[in-house]
Amino acid sequence: MNESPKSSKREEARNSLPEDLRPIFDELVEDYQFATRKRFGQGFVAYTILAELVRVGWRHAAEPLSDE
Repeated sequence: MNESPKSSKREEARNSLPEDLRPIFDELVEDYQFATRKRFGQGFVAYTILAELVRVGWRHAAEPLSDE
């Protein structure tokens, strides 16, 4: 089965992080996709940028967005 370019870019960005930061990246990607789908109707994600944010210290500071 061939990977889509989007999933390979996600995996490339995820794998650029140390193991302990990967779950944080996964959370950020899910929240970011949710927010862009909610606002724009499509889940736009720049995985490399999100990986950089995690690498420089981004962490959840509040509860995730609700579905409302």
